[in-house]
Amino acid sequence: MLSQPSRKYRPTPVPDLPDRQWPSRRIEAAPVWLSTDLRDGNQALFEPMDTARKHRMFRMLCAIGFKEIEVAFPSASQTDFDFVRQLIEQRHIPDDVTIAVLTQARPHLVARTLESLQGARRAIVHLYIATSPTFRETVFGMNREEVTQQILAAVEQTRRHADAHPETEWVLEFSPETFNATEPEFARDLCDAVVDRWGGTPEQPVIINLPATVEMATPNVYADQIEWMHRHLAHRDRIVLSVHPHNDRGTAVAAAELALMAGADRVEGCLFGQGERTGNVDLITLALNLYTQGIDPQLDFGDIDAIARVCTECSQLPISPRHPYVGDLVYTAFSGSHQDAIKKGFAARDPDAPWSIPYLPIDPADLGRTYDAVIRVNSQSGKGGIAYLLETAYGLRLPRRIQIEFAGVVQQAMDRQHQAGQSAEMSAAQLMALFEATYLAPTTAITLVESRLATAADGVTQTVKATWEAGGARFERQGSGNGPIAAFLDALDLPVRVQWYEESAMTQGSDARASAFVGLVTDDGRYSAQGAGIDANIVSASFQAIISALNRMDAFRVADPAMAFEAAAH
Repeated sequence: MLSQPSRKYRPTPVPDLPDRQWPSRRIEAAPVWLSTDLRDGNQALFEPMDTARKHRMFRMLCAIGFKEIEVAFPSASQTDFDFVRQLIEQRHIPDDVTIAVLTQARPHLVARTLESLQGARRAIVHLYIATSPTFRETVFGMNREEVTQQILAAVEQTRRHADAHPETEWVLEFSPETFNATEPEFARDLCDAVVDRWGGTPEQPVIINLPATVEMATPNVYADQIEWMHRHLAHRDRIVLSVHPHNDRGTAVAAAELALMAGADRVEGCLFGQGERTGNVDLITLALNLYTQGIDPQLDFGDIDAIARVCTECSQLPISPRHPYVGDLVYTAFSGSHQDAIKKGFAARDPDAPWSIPYLPIDPADLGRTYDAVIRVNSQSGKGGIAYLLETAYGLRLPRRIQIEFAGVVQQAMDRQHQAGQSAEMSAAQLMALFEATYLAPTTAITLVESRLATAADGVTQTVKATWEAGGARFERQGSGNGPIAAFLDALDLPVRVQWYEESAMTQGSDARASAFVGLVTDDGRYSAQGAGIDANIVSASFQAIISALNRMDAFRVADPAMAFEAAAH
């Protein structure tokens, strides 16, 4: 690195705004949200989503509550074009959801984009052109007037198409790309010209989106830029002012929050901050930040683990265990003093009082999490080594949640060995034996005798006929569901649900075995446990994992599980 970086880098200019108002304002309501996971997030992936994964992501975004979803860059690929057509022709778009599509301000690209929207009920056409001096002069070889004429020509082209197709409700969105590096006066004049040329009105406003295409300054500078535009645009009453922060400096969430304080109405971003380079603003973090301040974000993240699972499977990108609100470890304190403070906070908590628990800015239960990892007194020594030995010796890949729990079991066993004067080091064989004793050993509570899986006549519904023993009695029931696990739980007919599930192959070939891991929680949220199963058949392994979790759940540590739940309910 340079000893004098000022010779190479220059600070970003700050707008002249001595009477800035945003520092004294508070966010009091949720903004208009637009998810660009299917466009900005998708184009940043190693392997862009195929159509099936796109449809799965779209359904989830609708279920979360997004009313505006940028679904594609139709002129970029046939896959994107076809996806837009499928959404429209197969009527996958809910009546209260508006799709958006992005295009550069070039005639043939605009035409292709508009073609993709034929028959849409309501659509946002998002036109953009880069406006900063570097792009104008170096990339495009254009001056301000030429940039202005190009974007206005695209607006006119879109306006003519909209007038010719009144069956669709058309909304124009314009982004001066690289806005945060553009001269404020030029950005203002360009936006005013776009609103005039389109004919925006207070009843049918234009979306003016001001992106921090590459985050270049501290969040307060972006807030100044947004407030300057908010105060100087000629037709503010005809505009929905939108922001699109990127995370190159790691402060996109802060930039978005300050931008809302500065006058923005709308935020574009992705779940988990997916997007090019360091990503877009993380809409989950931003929404839940509002939630912890008592503001309804108008988005539902009540089952955060399911959302994380869909996102990781669709994007094939991991989520850090330290990711705000979502990571596996964000509600777990490893420090003894932290654990003590959290436990005392829970003990003293008045359920009718505002949430105030040490080290926990949000109640994990609001996001579908349990308190197990929070209130547990756990030792984390060597969990990575434990997982490594079991995987290399036996092919057993422990999910992170099991790693954390099993590390505590190992530590206790090692402490007992130390007190008995025995070696405190465990071999892979000893670890496997302890794992089997902890998760796989049969108990007297519930024992699975037999299970038979079949597919119903509709070709979709799965049925399971299960036989098990509990409290000295034998039970045989049949259940059905949209998969083997759902059918098996239906057969057991117990008030529990799957919180998370993972499976993996352990060995290959004729003697192949598979492992399954599951986290169960009772419907009332009072009890939860994790279980594991190993079998040559992955379905059988998953059933064993469920039985393992039930046997390890406090609610079932009596002879009759039904009596246990009845007792727990009272």
